[in-house]
Amino acid sequence: MDARLTINGGPNASTAYVGWAPVPAQLSLVDPLSPGPVEVTVRNQEPQTGGRIVFALAGSPSSEPALPVTVPPDGSPVDLLIAGQFGSPSTADGDTAVEVVRQATGELLVATRLMVRVRKDADTLTTAERDRFLSALAGLNDRGMGAYSDYPNIHTSAGSPEAHDNPGFLPWHRAFLLDLERELQAIDPSVSLHYWRFDEPGPNVFTRGFMGVPAANGLLQFAATNPLQFWATASLPGIVRRPLFNVATEPASVSDEATTLALGGSGHRYVGLRDMEGDPHGFAHTSFTGFIRSIGTAANDPLFFMLHANADRLWAKWQWLHRRFDLTSASTFTPLGAFGSPGAARIGHNLDDTMWPWNQVVGGDRPATAPGGNFPPSLLTAAPGPIPTVGALIDYQGVRTPGSRLGFDYDDVPFEAS
Repeated sequence: MDARLTINGGPNASTAYVGWAPVPAQLSLVDPLSPGPVEVTVRNQEPQTGGRIVFALAGSPSSEPALPVTVPPDGSPVDLLIAGQFGSPSTADGDTAVEVVRQATGELLVATRLMVRVRKDADTLTTAERDRFLSALAGLNDRGMGAYSDYPNIHTSAGSPEAHDNPGFLPWHRAFLLDLERELQAIDPSVSLHYWRFDEPGPNVFTRGFMGVPAANGLLQFAATNPLQFWATASLPGIVRRPLFNVATEPASVSDEATTLALGGSGHRYVGLRDMEGDPHGFAHTSFTGFIRSIGTAANDPLFFMLHANADRLWAKWQWLHRRFDLTSASTFTPLGAFGSPGAARIGHNLDDTMWPWNQVVGGDRPATAPGGNFPPSLLTAAPGPIPTVGALIDYQGVRTPGSRLGFDYDDVPFEAS
């Protein structure tokens, strides 16, 4: 007797990735040779190594590390939900497995390897995690000849009104980060877009082995084993960045996390949280000289994405703390509706507006070009679609609408159903 387990709609390794948000799975028997239903247990691999997983029957409000399931004998599937156990992520691709064991005999019917893949504090990465991340970044850059060039071409002074100084700042940058992360995962699916926690020292981030150390002229120096040594953008080799603080012992000159999370005021409203665009986000940028200090050159530096991943993590944590996933509520996001309606913001910054450059709209109130094409797809979820709206980036875990799940999580922001 054998069993088949499909995760995220696929039975192969390319879909075997989970975070904290539950993903759909199906369990069925293959050639069951049984006259009646078969009682099995779906569990973490034994002995336990790597990330940990929890399971639930579809529609169940609770999840468990081991789940008894009755499987029909005719091969029809049982719908399950699978998620990473909060606080127990993977450190390597396929470092854990789901086992399906027949209760009556202890027979192992199937073992499906997977990864609990989440974005992590870059200062805490293992050497192997760091090196995979750097290798994927360098591969996408390809010494200035690769697809990474789209990102600096998008994040320019001309494109700035699409992304800054308006309500859509946080959703737009969430999309920008996810676009890059999906391209990195096309190179190495075990990679996540890790974050630089700018309100804490980063002794392991700002080294020759990771994000580089500046020479006297500000040009970063890297270890001989670090592929970022070959980084180039706009036909210019290297990265220029000099910190204005002691990166090993001090945070950047920004508000701390607690202060940022309080920006929504006593009503926990998005209109107040928006102030984080200035501090801590803007102050994190201006804690350096070099590329990252200015909008037109910031994305030339890969640290840009780690900085913004932390800004996005703060928004995600604020959303979790205050249950801000309801797209009909102005406390979650404002302005509601679309450009042209009463009280609307600039085009591209209203809940129902599509976002440049992924909508490929040019001219008029939009920039003259739209680099990069439509939004990259994922094997794990259909969201946010090829032409995302601002609203499609808000319920990123699928808390209110499971189909809106975007396929990423942060190591310190759990999933909680509404």
